[in-house]
Amino acid sequence: MPAEYTSALAAGLAEDLLARFSRYVRIDTQSAIDKTTTPSTSKQFDLARVLEAELRELGLEEVHVDEHAYVTAKLEANVDGAPTIGLISHIDTALDASGAGVEPIVHRNYDGGVIALPKDGTELDPASVPHLGKKRGHDIVTASGDTLLGADDKAGVAEIMAALRVLVSEPERPRANIAVAFVPDEEIGHGASLLEIPGFGARCAYTIDGSTVGELSFESFTAVEVRLRVEGVDVHPGSASGVMVHAGRLLARVIAQLPYDRLTPATTSGREGFIHPLEFSATVAKAEARVIVRDFDEDKLAGHVQLLEQTAHSVVDAEPKAKLEIEVIRQYHNMREAIVQDQDVVAAAEEAYEAEGIAPVHEPIRGGTDGSQLSLRGLPTPNLFTGGHEYHSIREWASLQDMAAASAVIVHLAEVWSKR
Repeated sequence: MPAEYTSALAAGLAEDLLARFSRYVRIDTQSAIDKTTTPSTSKQFDLARVLEAELRELGLEEVHVDEHAYVTAKLEANVDGAPTIGLISHIDTALDASGAGVEPIVHRNYDGGVIALPKDGTELDPASVPHLGKKRGHDIVTASGDTLLGADDKAGVAEIMAALRVLVSEPERPRANIAVAFVPDEEIGHGASLLEIPGFGARCAYTIDGSTVGELSFESFTAVEVRLRVEGVDVHPGSASGVMVHAGRLLARVIAQLPYDRLTPATTSGREGFIHPLEFSATVAKAEARVIVRDFDEDKLAGHVQLLEQTAHSVVDAEPKAKLEIEVIRQYHNMREAIVQDQDVVAAAEEAYEAEGIAPVHEPIRGGTDGSQLSLRGLPTPNLFTGGHEYHSIREWASLQDMAAASAVIVHLAEVWSKR
């Protein structure tokens, strides 16, 4: 039987939410690494302009798209003295698979079996795809099998937009002031870095950028990226004896000597950190690797970076003619310290979850959100669930019932804060 929605409110949100989500994911907004402009790709403006028009159509005020593709808007409270809360999601998608030509497919009343997608033989098997087997009866949204779906984070964008429609169309429902921001380039670590917090005007904010129903996160990884560059000596291979120093081989040895049975994404969970080689390019003369390093604890993170540096030096320094360069780039910090000082921000979200019949689950984020930056900049910003799964892959999927529950939580959140 089809799964029931968590509430009548969620059921009423579902089809508008699905229409918006399907519209947004068809717009390619993939960001790009190593760009010096924001947004990193001009195509992010394509969705920004659509959202600008839809926000104006809903009747929000101060709707604006700036030169960096930040979309902002305000919805006035209908309760005297209510504070302003922020709602934030990002418009870009990850670089791990194509974001172009996305064709969303709705698998109604999922039967609990394998979902075969039409392209590239891609399958979603509940035996190997976490959480999918628990969604029997749900309406599952996927892409076609050769692209991202874009639920990260267009699910969050659609959930905010659908919630705003309810708040506008039901003026008798109490609500706080709402400040909205849709931001670019979260997937490359920039996200809300250019959001002007005083002008945003919120007492606190919430990113809608999580995953499983019930997740309410106020702790994230602390993150750095380490770039390893090796310079070798190139020469014709026919006369290379005693002369050639192969940069690619040296850097490959560095990667190979990193721990394999620990400190990797595949061997860690919970609060364990990792060292993850993300990208590798090489010739004889030059080789470069991008490695992301993550942990919840600052001291442990420093230890992981030190291990990586020591490993690189032990390999490359043994070859006198090779040169090694190591660049450590700070990406974001654990937001816990900033948020725990303002417990009412989390308590209000818990109340909104409970109003929708959802038990909050405090899961640390094994990643980062825009809230990681914003919280440390003085705007406490926990992260709420979206109902999406298998992010950054062609197996990405979302449950419509869970997305509708997330949108309903946003409506409740506006009401909870109207009483604060």
